[in-house]
Amino acid sequence: MTEPTTPKPKKPRGVAQLIAGACIACGARCQSVCPVNCVEMTDTGEPIIDAAKCIGCQKCVKICPASALEMYFTPEEQRILAELAAAAAPVEEEIDPEAAALAAKLAQYRGVWVFVEQTEGEPAKVSWELLGVGAELAGKLGVELCALVIGEKVEHLCQEAFAHGAAKAYLLDAPVYYHYRTEAYVEATCHLIEKHRPEIILMGATGMGRDLAGAIATRVGTGLTADCTGLAIDDRRNLMQTRPAFGGNIMATIMCDRFRPQMSTVRPNVMPMPERREGASGEIVRDPFVVPEENILTKVIEIIRDTHGKGAVDITGADFIISGGRGMMGPDNFAMLQELADELGGVVGASRSAVDAGWMPGDRQVGQTGKTVRPKIYIACGISGAIQHLVGMQDSDMVIAINRDKNAPIFEVATYGIVGDLFQVVPAITRRIRELKQQKQ
Repeated sequence: MTEPTTPKPKKPRGVAQLIAGACIACGARCQSVCPVNCVEMTDTGEPIIDAAKCIGCQKCVKICPASALEMYFTPEEQRILAELAAAAAPVEEEIDPEAAALAAKLAQYRGVWVFVEQTEGEPAKVSWELLGVGAELAGKLGVELCALVIGEKVEHLCQEAFAHGAAKAYLLDAPVYYHYRTEAYVEATCHLIEKHRPEIILMGATGMGRDLAGAIATRVGTGLTADCTGLAIDDRRNLMQTRPAFGGNIMATIMCDRFRPQMSTVRPNVMPMPERREGASGEIVRDPFVVPEENILTKVIEIIRDTHGKGAVDITGADFIISGGRGMMGPDNFAMLQELADELGGVVGASRSAVDAGWMPGDRQVGQTGKTVRPKIYIACGISGAIQHLVGMQDSDMVIAINRDKNAPIFEVATYGIVGDLFQVVPAITRRIRELKQQKQ
């Protein structure tokens, strides 16, 4: 007679549980994939898991973009797992057909693309900034950084893209692309996306970039995160896109983990400019695709450049910015800031509260709803430091804050802080700078 064989212990499946403080309230993805409806959501967007119903399928664990869920095993289950590991018993893992199909679909997309924005052959600076962060993303993913150049007689932009870090440039060069028109650029870009399947596409959060990115994302059926302030890659090749949310009161990290390409727009001056590499070269991929002119409903008659009047100032390119907020008490007091700006060779900016009050024009506004700046020195006068303002200037090389309130949030990001009356401090700084200039002369 043969001895009865002892049945091999079955591998425990465990139950899912939430890791305290890890949930990012991504929108109930865990609840949507649970096959037994054992996940409920709290008012704050965190999951509550009914352990009695959980079957240990791990679908919620796998879909969580923040890895906020884990499998829990009882001491007895942990003992069985330890025995199986010690015996090196082969355990057949359960294959999820849905997850396998998704992984296969996402694996078809590779590469990081940056759209090179241009107007009549003149490139937008934000395109080169995006090539800098794009190179970091491509390095982490182990893929090529590519530039997307569309226009007429714009091959020189491919060479410039190589100088800023691109390894390859996709070029569509034809008269129909001379002026930016949504229909033509969408058709051209979607043609290249379908043909080459990029993993990530980055565009500037400019008028052109916002218009084009939204139209492309709708056409190809993928997600788009606008006005990102930070980009990174997680361990599942997902693009972690950070941007202000809820009026700038929190920073949200958004991921598009089920669709490709992943698309983001980034404001000018948010990302650092990469070092230009003279003589760098790369591969130019010329595509003959041309959108028939008769298929485009819009025609560009003339481009009228908005200069905002004779005294217009571009604060985004200034090395020195002296900004005033509600603490300036009125529009006339900004003349004091202009005196200091003149001595430093800088410009005067403003917070949203000062602009809303009508003290300064809208093109001087710094912040989430204004412009993002990255000067060498940023002097904040009478600005409390709300998050909406900080996201527009926190990357300045040096921040000097002047405020009577020692607890003002602006001091948390300031390199140097002066607690005092700005109406005394600013004129004193101006006088001292003048004295130093006279001594040099």
